[in-house]
Amino acid sequence: MSTLSERILGASAGEYVERKVDRAYVHDGTGVLTLEMWKQMGAELLSDLPQLYVLFDHIVPANNSTTATLQHELREFACGSFLHFSDIGGGICHQLMSEGVVLPGEVVVGADSHSCTLGAFGAFATGVGATDMAAIWLTGETWFRVPDSIGIHLSGSLRGGAEAKDLALSYVSRLTMDGGTYCALEFIGDGVKTLPMDDRLTLCNLSVETGAKTGMFYADDVTVRYLAAAGQKVRPQVPEPCTYSRELEFDLAEIVPLVAVSPRVDKVKPVQDLAGLSLDQVFIGTCTNGRYSDIARFAKIVKGKKVAVRTIVVPASRAVLAEAIRTGVLGDLVGAGCTIGSPGCGPCLGAHMGVLGEGEVCLSTANRNFKNRMGVGGEIYLSSVATAAASALAGEITEPEVD
Repeated sequence: MSTLSERILGASAGEYVERKVDRAYVHDGTGVLTLEMWKQMGAELLSDLPQLYVLFDHIVPANNSTTATLQHELREFACGSFLHFSDIGGGICHQLMSEGVVLPGEVVVGADSHSCTLGAFGAFATGVGATDMAAIWLTGETWFRVPDSIGIHLSGSLRGGAEAKDLALSYVSRLTMDGGTYCALEFIGDGVKTLPMDDRLTLCNLSVETGAKTGMFYADDVTVRYLAAAGQKVRPQVPEPCTYSRELEFDLAEIVPLVAVSPRVDKVKPVQDLAGLSLDQVFIGTCTNGRYSDIARFAKIVKGKKVAVRTIVVPASRAVLAEAIRTGVLGDLVGAGCTIGSPGCGPCLGAHMGVLGEGEVCLSTANRNFKNRMGVGGEIYLSSVATAAASALAGEITEPEVD
């Protein structure tokens, strides 16, 4: 009997396999490098793999002429090939792939470490470097060592001010930043059925922050309904009895609002322990918490009030932005004094649209708070959407109120 990753890759943990890739994608940063490596390999034709994607998201709009020129070259190549292409404003690569594209049981490879996000659909999704991606462009295949799997048992349901991001920070702090190295984290247990797809995407997104190869949920009724709404008909995956290399248990009812303290994702404290820490910026967005449910939740808290600190909200995709416009959420955000960015990664990687100055402090819903990530000398604290909203209104780290 197999774990989910063993089942999809067709071999036992520790074995090496060569697998045809079902979907492969790059963004404007890694795509430039992939194209160069593909050319160096002497390639003239792409593989016959029909599901290759180039999705601009990291530094769009371009921040300088050098970036713009590199993007122009990649854009010309993508549009002149049969690659699926998304240009400026389309959204974050992982989010776009989650909008009715990735399906259960697929092998999905992205040239970005947070490609593990898509394991939420019962796919084996992981990140690779530009050289590996160039080889996939050339052959349509790649190799894997089948990972050991860590079972993350979930029971109960979240309550109070706690969100899936708090659960994610909790498991990262338990495993630490290298405790899941080259493992697949499988989220299992009765608590799974209480988590909507957006929460599952958040939980899988942070799996790489433990060093894991991927994070995975078995496709269930929640998955089937989500994909059906996007026009995809799929069947659930039935878990089999299997052996995990390690198992952790989490009672969701015991999860409390948390903050990851700069500069480590696994250095986590309850929000109340950091209450009163002054902020210069709050950032809502990224592949972790930039979906419509996140933005709507933030807007509900700040509606009719005014943020006390500069607050940047960046939708994860054009579809998210469109829904925020349709429902009036965007107006509520603007009315509260928030700044809205073009769909994409925004300031997450410290390239533009919200870079921190030396000594400035940002509370972010992103997934990384490494030193100098969002600006040299800036400090990043990570939190849930609810904590970020309460903190934006107060101008300092503040515990979210419970409805």
